[in-house]
Amino acid sequence: MTAKRTVRLRSRVIGCGAYLPETVVTNDELAKRVDTTDEWIRQRTGIGCRHIAAPGEMTSDLGRRAAERALANAGIGADEVDLIVLATSTPDETFPATATKIQARLGITRGMAFDVQAVCAGFIYALAVADNFLKLGQARTALVIGAETFSRILDWTDRQTCVLFGDGAGALVLRAGPSKANGRDRGVLSTHLHADGRYHDALYVDGGPSSTGKVGHLRMEGREVFRHAVVKLAAVVEEALAANHLSGADIDWLVPHQANQRIIDGIARKLGLDDSHVVSTIEHQANTSAASIPLALNEAASDGRLQPGQLVLIEAIGGGLAWGASVIRW
Repeated sequence: MTAKRTVRLRSRVIGCGAYLPETVVTNDELAKRVDTTDEWIRQRTGIGCRHIAAPGEMTSDLGRRAAERALANAGIGADEVDLIVLATSTPDETFPATATKIQARLGITRGMAFDVQAVCAGFIYALAVADNFLKLGQARTALVIGAETFSRILDWTDRQTCVLFGDGAGALVLRAGPSKANGRDRGVLSTHLHADGRYHDALYVDGGPSSTGKVGHLRMEGREVFRHAVVKLAAVVEEALAANHLSGADIDWLVPHQANQRIIDGIARKLGLDDSHVVSTIEHQANTSAASIPLALNEAASDGRLQPGQLVLIEAIGGGLAWGASVIRW
């Protein structure tokens, strides 16, 4: 009797999409509210402006629009989706999951939908979750969304934090397919996640249902976060490369979390990559937390920089502290 051969599955990227709110706030406009300047912000962060959600425009609205565009880019209908994983730290409500609101507004009535919360590392966490579902055959087509309205949790009198963040959403469509034996699979090659709760106080929001009973404001020790980001991101990047028997020279595109241009430049230098191999959107989008990586991926795919078959390295660190990296063959 011949043993049945097990087909190994790989989750492939078949579409991407993004949405940014219409309102744009420049550094000069912020300088009218707090003691700062365009020069001060640009020198320390690389940020020039950010998009801000309109009154009444919620995280689910941003996420739905990004998802619709990703589905259109993939050329499939919403009825083919059986998994939605939304990365967000700014949900519409305490519960239910904002992913279920997006699911309903897309007209999807089957499968699974839930949120993942890992702050700026959230998209990589969500990608890892969806990738595992698809590889195990528990879903066939997934929407992985990063959507944030960080403008709602900022203290607009704190110049150290309010200048850093913006709102937006990005999405990828993943579909499971047979893994190739030649090692040239397109799709998610590996994901690598870490967390260390000892560093909670470096980046957090001072509120919540079980503590204060209300939403608070984002608080950050900028120098502490920067120090950890440089060390931890360098380590997880090396981990991801080693897992796939790659070096920095093999990477076509570094698509990092858009937190600070100096951090982005530092990781690129460690990989031996010049600016022409790094996707940076921070100047015109600021830090959009869990949305920043899919927004950057969509921009690079839309303008033709990111081509099928190229190797992409994504990495991020956020509150928790939580951090991670992934290698994708586009």
